[in-house]
Parts: sequence; C-alpha cells; structure tokens
Amino acid sequence: MNTQLSILIVDDVGTVRSFLNQTLMHLGIEKVKEASTAAQCISACQAADYNIIFLDIELPDGDGKEIIAQINEINPETNVVMVSAHSTVENVKDAIEKGAKGFVVKPFTPKKIAAMLKKFYPDLEVV
Repeated sequence: MNTQLSILIVDDVGTVRSFLNQTLMHLGIEKVKEASTAAQCISACQAADYNIIFLDIELPDGDGKEIIAQINEINPETNVVMVSAHSTVENVKDAIEKGAKGFVVKPFTPKKIAAMLKKFYPDLEVV
C-alpha cells in the first residue's frame, strides 16, 4: 500500500507544486505536504519525517543544493530528489555530491515521477 509514504514538495512555483501534488495523488500517495521556501522546508523536516522530498534548486531564500545537508542532518533516511529546469551536468553532479538521491528535470511527466518513486521503493505499486 502506498498510503504510508510521506512526501514533501518544495518549490516556489505554485503550479509546479500542484501539478506534482496531483501526480502523486494519482499514483495513490495521500500524505503530501508542500513548502514554497527553504525555511518552510527545514521547519517541515523538523516537524515530520518524509520518505521523499522533491526539492527545487532555486528557492527565493536559498539554494536547494545547500539545504540538502540540513535535511540529511535532520533525517538521514530521507530521499532528496532535486527538481530543476536547469539540468546541466554540473548541476546534477553537484546535487548528487551534496547528498541528493535523484534528479528530475522540469517540465516532468507523471511517468518520470512514478519512475523516481519506483527507484526508491521497487515494491511500490504505482497506479
């Protein structure tokens, strides 16, 4: 059952958050929270444990890659997936070196999100 997966979406663009949220809902994931800033992301991480965090690289109050370390300190079990329209090799490498477990390029498709979930949870039944 997918319902016990808890996911946090961190992006300053509302349409990106709602598209990702709806995609996850369609995949059968019900525990989805949203944050639009680095500060909200960190406080959300302190308040609850997330299995996966979809994290935008460019946030109004910080660099997504810089807060991976903070997230990993709070909860090392969390799978941080960077989300960015700028998928340069440098960006991807940098994010992975800083502790990201995956990278999704915008604009993404529901299929791409499902594949990312399967990467971390191979037994997951995505609808």
